[in-house]
Amino acid sequence: MSCPEAAKKWGISERRVQRLCEDGRIPGISKIGYMWLIPKDSQKPMDMRTKRGKNLK
Repeated sequence: MSCPEAAKKWGISERRVQRLCEDGRIPGISKIGYMWLIPKDSQKPMDMRTKRGKNLK
């Protein structure tokens, strides 16, 4: 799936998904040209910006 699809599925912004891809936090990603490809069965990574590392919804 693409970044916009992942953003909609996980309830976060497209830019946040791009940052997760750039940081290598999503396993199995690949980049073709300017577009990130994310496996459909990927889970949203934990949000490490908070103390507890909880998932923000």
